[in-house]
Amino acid sequence: MKFYKAAFLFAIAVFNCLIACQSDAKKELSREEKRDAILKQINAPTISTTILEITAFGAKGDSVTNNKPAFDKAMQASKAQGGARIVVAPGIYIVNGPIHLVSNTTIELQKGAKLIFGTNAKDYLPVVPTSWEGTFIQNYSPLIYAYQVENVAIIGEGIIDGNGKEGFSKWYDLQKPSQQLSRKMNHEDTPIKERVFGEGHYLRPHLIQFFDCKNILIEGVTIANSPFWSVHFLKSENITARKVKFNAFNKNNDGFDPEYSKNILIEDVDFNNADDNVAIKAGRDHEGRKTAVPSENIIIRNCRFKGLHGVVIGSEMSAGVQNVFVENCTYGGYCKRGIYLKSNPDRGGFIKDIYVNNVTFGAVEDGVFITSYYHGEGKGFATDIHNIFINDVKFKSASHAGLVIQGYPDKKVNNVHFTKVKIDSCATGVSFTNAENVVFNDVVIGKEVKIPSAVK
Repeated sequence: MKFYKAAFLFAIAVFNCLIACQSDAKKELSREEKRDAILKQINAPTISTTILEITAFGAKGDSVTNNKPAFDKAMQASKAQGGARIVVAPGIYIVNGPIHLVSNTTIELQKGAKLIFGTNAKDYLPVVPTSWEGTFIQNYSPLIYAYQVENVAIIGEGIIDGNGKEGFSKWYDLQKPSQQLSRKMNHEDTPIKERVFGEGHYLRPHLIQFFDCKNILIEGVTIANSPFWSVHFLKSENITARKVKFNAFNKNNDGFDPEYSKNILIEDVDFNNADDNVAIKAGRDHEGRKTAVPSENIIIRNCRFKGLHGVVIGSEMSAGVQNVFVENCTYGGYCKRGIYLKSNPDRGGFIKDIYVNNVTFGAVEDGVFITSYYHGEGKGFATDIHNIFINDVKFKSASHAGLVIQGYPDKKVNNVHFTKVKIDSCATGVSFTNAENVVFNDVVIGKEVKIPSAVK
């Protein structure tokens, strides 16, 4: 009997252990635990102690000399030495053509140093592998371009001026035929080697692009006057961007555009953009769904938003976006929309596990806007939008609408939580269509109602 009793007690203990283990396995990590696990995967590259002065390669910060050859030589020297820090002393440096970064290399723009890029489009040829609005193409080189390199950095207190207003930005009104052609090639799965744009086309290059890179740092610099998107992280990972300042007011002058990229920290940034401050993307339509590399593990914190929209996901997001954390941010000026998730039924993909915590905006047109009908177009590939958590977010006013959700009839936006949300005044408080499981906790739109008045 003692044996059977012992066996029975042992079986009970094993059963309880299995139940406990299963319970632990199913335990959902907290927002903080998820965020901290991502932070552990992000490490800025080590800055080389080998110093190369750009003036040693013939550069002159005299606002006249073309310093493109000097940067080319410095990059070659860095590559030959296995990496270096290229120091740009105070001065105005004209650069007629792109700077192509090599692995293990840092550009340090000292305070008072300014790069101004030339406006002759032919200087940015031959074409290079790149992407334009979510479609892979071959086009004019980005002004600062890193392709399949690692351990690269741009640091210092200097200025990078894309000279867009005087150059490529004038192409905006001419781009439509080439824009439509790129989208046609996307939908028809045209081989990328045949998607050659460049001369005879008018698709503006990015100011800074990292394509298929690892271990990236951008810190301290001011980014101004971009021809198109300011900083594009494309199929890249382990990225740190901090203490950057933007003054970019031309058409489509987004701040940071992570696309097909992961493990990204954006912190302590002063935005001032004519377009989205941070626009998280993941490819367009057929090509995005085919590529199937989501943008994920992105932390945006301690930033000041100013421009068109604060944080945007989409509209090119067909491979999916997940695990985005926006926290402890405020505003440096007006934003049209605060948090904007946008897709349409051409895209497909998903937007999920988005966390917005402790963020304050001033006057906006719309506070939080989630839509599956961007531009009111598309069919066949509705986006799955779910698990959106908006917590401790405040707006002084929303001239159009406070909280908007526009799902798709066959794929409703679901599991959206608004907690401790306050909008001091707005025209329309809430507008939800094709949305389900939307949860409110401590939400005040307009003036908070206090103790009810008594009958006199």
